[in-house]
Amino acid sequence: MAEFKGIINLDVRDSTPDWDAFLPKKAPAGSPNVLVVLFDDTGLAAWSPYGGRIEMPTLDRLAANGLTYSQWHTTALCSPTRSTFLTGRNHHSNGFASISESSTGFPGYSSHIPRENATMASVLRRAGWSTFWVGKNHNVPVDEWSMGASKERWPLGQGYDRFYGFVGGETNQWYPDLAEDNHYIDQPYLPEEGYHLSKDLADKAMSFIRDSKQSEPDKPWYLWFCPGANHAPHHAPQEYIDKYKGMFDDGYEAYREWVLPRMIERGILPEGTVLTELNPMPPETFAEGDSVRPWAELSDDEKRLFSRMAEVFAGFSEYTDVQVGRIIDYLEESGQLDNTLVIFAADNGASGEGSPNGSVNEGKFFNAYPDTIEDNLPLIDKLGSPATYNHYPTGWAAAFSSPFRMFKRYTYQGGVCDPLVISWPKGIAARGEVRSQYHHSTDIVPTILEACGVEFPDIVDGTVQNPLAGVSMAYSFDEPDAPTTKKVQYYEMFGQRGIWHDGWKAVTEHGPISGMSNFENDTWQLFHTDVDRAEASDLAAEHPEKVQELVALWFEEAQANNVLPLNDMQVAGKDLAAFIAMEFKVPVPPGGTYTYYPGTSEVPERSAANTHGVSWKVLADLTTTADTAGVIFAHGARFGGHSLYVKDGSLRYVYNFLGIPPEQVIEAPMPAAGDHVFGVDFQKEERGQHGEWLGTATLFIDDDPVASERIRTMPGHFTLCGEGLCIGYDGGDVVSTAYKPGYTFTGGELRKVVFDVADDVYIDVERHLAAALSRD
Repeated sequence: MAEFKGIINLDVRDSTPDWDAFLPKKAPAGSPNVLVVLFDDTGLAAWSPYGGRIEMPTLDRLAANGLTYSQWHTTALCSPTRSTFLTGRNHHSNGFASISESSTGFPGYSSHIPRENATMASVLRRAGWSTFWVGKNHNVPVDEWSMGASKERWPLGQGYDRFYGFVGGETNQWYPDLAEDNHYIDQPYLPEEGYHLSKDLADKAMSFIRDSKQSEPDKPWYLWFCPGANHAPHHAPQEYIDKYKGMFDDGYEAYREWVLPRMIERGILPEGTVLTELNPMPPETFAEGDSVRPWAELSDDEKRLFSRMAEVFAGFSEYTDVQVGRIIDYLEESGQLDNTLVIFAADNGASGEGSPNGSVNEGKFFNAYPDTIEDNLPLIDKLGSPATYNHYPTGWAAAFSSPFRMFKRYTYQGGVCDPLVISWPKGIAARGEVRSQYHHSTDIVPTILEACGVEFPDIVDGTVQNPLAGVSMAYSFDEPDAPTTKKVQYYEMFGQRGIWHDGWKAVTEHGPISGMSNFENDTWQLFHTDVDRAEASDLAAEHPEKVQELVALWFEEAQANNVLPLNDMQVAGKDLAAFIAMEFKVPVPPGGTYTYYPGTSEVPERSAANTHGVSWKVLADLTTTADTAGVIFAHGARFGGHSLYVKDGSLRYVYNFLGIPPEQVIEAPMPAAGDHVFGVDFQKEERGQHGEWLGTATLFIDDDPVASERIRTMPGHFTLCGEGLCIGYDGGDVVSTAYKPGYTFTGGELRKVVFDVADDVYIDVERHLAAALSRD
C-alpha cells in the first residue's frame, strides 16, 4: 500500500481522504497490450511463414507485419517450456524437468514452481495490467489437480485475474476437460451444436478482453492464449481436413527434400544447410518407437493412411490459426492491435508420440501398446472426428522438424528449435524480416518486461527472487545484424543433455530407452551451429578441447538449475511400471478405501483411487426404483476407461480397453426395487504380452456374485491428462458406446461409491460390505 497522504482528524468532516494510497498502480499511459499465442508440438518446417505446407493465414499476417525468428529455442517438452514462459527461469529451476504428470520428488522434477521464481503475470498485474490465461495449462502440479487441493499454483494463484481452459497436457478437442478460474466446469455446448475447443477458447479470450475494456478502457492487458493445437488428439472440422486432401501424398521424405530449399529461400536457414538422416542415432541408443519407416517400404494402404493423418494435422493447425485470427481481427476493429505486442510461438518440436505406424488412439503410446495398420486403417475416414484420438506417425514428426535430427523430447535442434513470430506495429519498425539471433524461451519474459517498461522486482510477496535466466530480445527488433546477447543455454530432457555457448553446441547420444543410464559414458557430439544449423556434422573428434569445455559448462549450469539427478526412465515401454511407481499418488487411506459422492466435481485420474496394476473393488450404496437408469460411476472415456451403469433393466459393468472393440461388458438383470449394494470385484491374475493385466471381473448385487468375465485392463493411465472419476454421471466423452453424454443417474438415490484398493488378494465381499458400506 502506498503512503497515506490524507488528513485524519476526530471528525470525518474535518478529514481529507486519499484514494491514491489504496487504489492499485496504473500502467503508464501508452503501455502496450501483450498477446502471447503458444501452440503445441510444432516443428520449424510445418508452417507457411517458414516455408511449410500448412497454411497459417493469421501467422502469415503477423509475420508480414513483424519479425520471424529462425534460431529461437525451447526445452523440447511442453510443461517445461511453458514454465519458462511463466517465470523467465530455466525449467529445472522451476521444478519442471518434465511434464506435470511425470514429476518426481526432486527439486528440479517436482512440478512445483518455487516462490523464488515468481511469475511475470504477478509482476505485470502489480504494474497495472489485466492478466488472463486461456487454454492449456500443464503447470499445475498433479497433487493440486483435485478440488480439495491447494489452488496456490493454479493460474489465479500465479498472478492471473482469470483462467479458462484445461489443466493437463492435452484434452479432447470435441469433449474437453474444462476449468474456469479455480474449478472444473462442463463444456458450454456439444460438437453436434458446433463446438470445438479452439473456437471456444477464442470466444472466451475476446470476452475477457472486452470485460476489461468496457470497465477500464485505458488499462492494458496481458493474455496468454494456449490452444490445444497442435497436440494430439488432432481434431478438426471436416472442411479444414479436406482442404489438404492429397497434399502429403508424396510422403515425409519427399516433404523434407521439398521444404529445405524453401526454408533457405526465405532466409530461415543459411545456404549450404543439409538434411540430416531420418534415423540418426546409433541402434544401441535409439528407441524403437521413435524410428521412422521409409516411405518406399510402405504398402499402398499405409501410404494412404499416413497421408490422411498429415492432412488432419494440417487442418487442425490451420483451423486453430483462423480462430486466433478472430482475436486479431477484433483487436484491429477495436483499435487495439497497433499497440499490442503479439508473440506467436510453439513450445517444442513436432511430436513423435504417434509411433512409426501412427495412431487412432494416442493413449496406446502411453500404455506401451503397439499400433497396427489393421487397427488404424478402418478408421481412416473418421480421423479428426470424435471417433478417434489420433496422432500421425513419427515420419511426419521428422518431416515437420526438417532439416534437423529427431523431434520433440530430444535435445537436438529437432526437439528445441521452434517457430517464433513477433509483431508490434507501434513498437517495431521492421516489417516482414527474419531475425537469426540465438534465443530461448527463457528470453520471452525479459522481452515482454522491457517492451512494457517494467522491471522484475528483487522481492515478490516477501520472497527474495532468483534472477531471470533469460535476456531480452528487444534489441533485435530494429537491429537485424546485431550479435546475439545470449551467451549460454543448457538443455536436458529424459537424460539427454545439450549445451550451447557462443555458436557451439554439444549434445549427448543418449537415447530415451530403458537401460541407458550409464551417463558417465555418454558420447558427446559437437556441432558448430553458427555454420551448421542442422547439426549435421559432428566435430567432436576434431575439437576434443571444445567438447571438454562445453561438458564442464553443462555441469556448472546443471548445478545452478537443479538438473540432477538425471532421469531417463520413460512414461511408456519397459519403464512404465517403474515410472508409475515414482509418480505422485494420493496416499491410500487407512483401510484402503476411498469414498466418493454424487453431486461433486470430476476427480482427476491421478487424484482418484488407482485401479491400474492392482486388484480392486467398487461398491455403490443406492436405492433403486422401477425407473432407475444411468451412470453410477465412470472413469476415463471412449479411448480407455470403465463404467458401472444401469440401462434397459440391467446392471452393466464395461471396461473399455484403449478404445479397441469390442467393449468388455458384464451384465445382470436388475433386482427388485429397494436398498442395494452394487459392486464390481477385479482380481488380477497375469500379465499380457504388452504389459496389460488380465484377470476376472465379477459383478455383485448385494452379497451375491451375479456374473463374471475375464477381462484385460490397461497398465497405464486411462488418459494422459483428463477424463477423471465421475459419480452419478459420465463427464466429457463417455466411456461406453451404449449410452450418450448426459446419461446421469436417475430414478432412485445414489448415496456413495467406495473404491477399495487395499491389497492384491481376494477379500471376502460380505466383510467388505459391512466395513466399507455401513450406512451413516
